[in-house]
Amino acid sequence: MPRPALTRLTLTLALALVPLAAASGPDRSETIDAILDTHVLPGFARLEAETGALAGAAQADCAPTSPPLRDAYDDAFDAWMGVSHLRFGPTETGNRAYALAYWPDTRGATPKALKALLRGGDPALDDPDAFAMVSVAARGFYALELLLYDPGLGAGAADADTLCALIRAGTADIHRNAAAILDDWETSQAEQMRRPGPDSPYKDQREVMQTFFGALIEGLKFDEEVRLGRPLGSFDRPRPERAEAWRSGRSLRNLELSLEAERALADLMAGAAPDSRDALLGAFDRALETADTLDDPVFAGVADPEGRLRVEILQQQIRAIVEAGRADLGPALGVAAGFNSLDGD
Repeated sequence: MPRPALTRLTLTLALALVPLAAASGPDRSETIDAILDTHVLPGFARLEAETGALAGAAQADCAPTSPPLRDAYDDAFDAWMGVSHLRFGPTETGNRAYALAYWPDTRGATPKALKALLRGGDPALDDPDAFAMVSVAARGFYALELLLYDPGLGAGAADADTLCALIRAGTADIHRNAAAILDDWETSQAEQMRRPGPDSPYKDQREVMQTFFGALIEGLKFDEEVRLGRPLGSFDRPRPERAEAWRSGRSLRNLELSLEAERALADLMAGAAPDSRDALLGAFDRALETADTLDDPVFAGVADPEGRLRVEILQQQIRAIVEAGRADLGPALGVAAGFNSLDGD
C-alpha cells in the first residue's frame, strides 16, 4: 500500500503550498522589468544627459538671456518632468528632489536665498560641495528660472560676474544631483526592485508595484491640486501668478509633460491588469486633449470666467484619472494608494 500513502503525502504538501502561492501573488517580473527598462532608467538617463548639456551651456555662455542657455534649460526641465513623479528611492536621498525642484515656494524663500548669494563673496559659488549645502530654495530648476527670466534678479540687477558664477554653480549642481540619482538607480535601486526579498527594501513584488502605483497617484494629485489648484485659487480670487514656472512660460507645458509621463507609467502597469487599461488610458487621453486645446501657456485665463471653466474641466478630468486608478487599476494589481501628503489627513 505504499502508493496511496505517497499520494496522500503529495496532496498534503500541495495543499500546504497553496497559501504561500496565494501570498506571493501573480508573477509581476515582466511588468516590473518593463517599467524599469522603458520608463524609469531611460527617463533618468535623459535627465542626466540634458542637465549635463545645461551645465555645459552655462560654461559656454552664462548670460541669462543667452538663447542656447535658455534652450538647454527647457530641454533639461522637460527631462525632469518625465521623471518628477518618481519621488522615491534615489530621488529622495539627500533631499535631491527638493534640490532639483523646490516648488511651490509658499513663503518666497527662493528669491530671498538667491539675493543673499548675489550679494557676492559667498565661497559656495566656487565650491560644488559647499554649494550642495546651501538652501534648496536657491538650487534647482525654479531658482534657475528666476535667474534667467526675472529682471529683478537677473541681468542688470546683480553684478555680472557674481550672477554668472551663481548660474554656473546652479547648473553644475543640477547636473550633479541628476547624475547621482541615475547612478543610484543603475547600481542598486533597479536591482532591488527586480529582486525583492530579504536583501531588498521591498519584501515582494506587490510592494514594488505598490510603490509605482503610489508614485502614479501622488503625481496625478500634484497635477490636480497644485499645478492647477494654485493658479485657480478661488472664484473670487484667482491666482495666475502662482502658476508653476510662469516666468518661462512653462506652466501648461509642465502639466502636459507630467501627464504624458504618468500615462506612460499607467500603461505599463496596466499591462498586468488589462481589464482596467482602456478606461484608464481613455481618461488620460481626454485630459491631454483638453490641455492641448487650452492655448493658455501660463493659465492666465483663470482670471476670466470662461477661461477658468476650461481649467476647472481639466482639473476634473485629472481627478477622474485618479479615481479610475484607485477604483480599477489598484484593485486589479492588488495594491492601493497609500498616504498622500496632499490629502492633509
